[in-house]
Amino acid sequence: MAYRLRLDLKPAAAAAEMLADLLQSAANDLETSADTEQRARDRAVHIARRKLKRARALYRLLAPAIPDLRRKENGRLRQIARSLSGLRDAAALLESIETLQDAAVSDEEMHALDQAWTALSQRHERQANTFLASQAELMRDAADGCREAAEQAARIDFDDRPAKAARIVAKAWKKTFKRAASAMDACQAGGEGESYHALRKATQTYWMHLSLLRDLWPSAIEMKRTAAKQLADILGQENDLSVLTAALDTEAGLFADGETLSHLLAIIIRQQQTLRRQALDAAEVLFADGPDLESSVIEALWLRASAQ
Repeated sequence: MAYRLRLDLKPAAAAAEMLADLLQSAANDLETSADTEQRARDRAVHIARRKLKRARALYRLLAPAIPDLRRKENGRLRQIARSLSGLRDAAALLESIETLQDAAVSDEEMHALDQAWTALSQRHERQANTFLASQAELMRDAADGCREAAEQAARIDFDDRPAKAARIVAKAWKKTFKRAASAMDACQAGGEGESYHALRKATQTYWMHLSLLRDLWPSAIEMKRTAAKQLADILGQENDLSVLTAALDTEAGLFADGETLSHLLAIIIRQQQTLRRQALDAAEVLFADGPDLESSVIEALWLRASAQ
């Protein structure tokens, strides 16, 4: 199912159908890959977590209509995603090392990246072999949780008459904009990784909301959606480097000498600074309209689509 709300259905029915499909699909991904080889498990966990993020973003869009249910289900889905994060993080570290190769400016830095990739890859393989049974059990438990969440989502219902539904999505839209603005202010004030992580989460939610409502004004929303995805990718790379830095700090013993670690940190810091500048420039353009203007436009577009 495409990640977009069907305008030919009542909003409550369309949202319930999409949430149930997303969560059931995530459960299937996890269960069918639980006993496969490591690469397939890594891929399944990555895809399932992405579907969980999309489900949570849809719940955010509906939040003004179902606040209590949204809080309950958001907590459930967040816990499932966290239970899988350890399985995903090890693979993500290797991907981060690979993306840094283009940022190396000397043979010493390339050598340090090669050493890091080898060390982290061997650690990932050791962990996979040691905890294979527990990983499979964790994935099956997460699949069960997704199925329970899918059953709950399929029963969603609320007052979705056109004027009411328009106010619901406009209110959620404004809240996401305000989250982004707050995170941007923190970043511009010299905030650390947590501020950029907050901006990333707000941007991801915004991109998903644009995806869900793209049929309201396909050409204009597609332009915004593309820009939002580009910003989310930049912030995702920045966040991956923060995770990599933390891993290197706790796993310094994986490397033979301090010089290797120094070269790695130099590349990471340099690349993070570049990504942060790019992210702030892009965020200022993406969120330039502000929460009041854009949410009112979304409300008007919803009402127009409802009348057609």
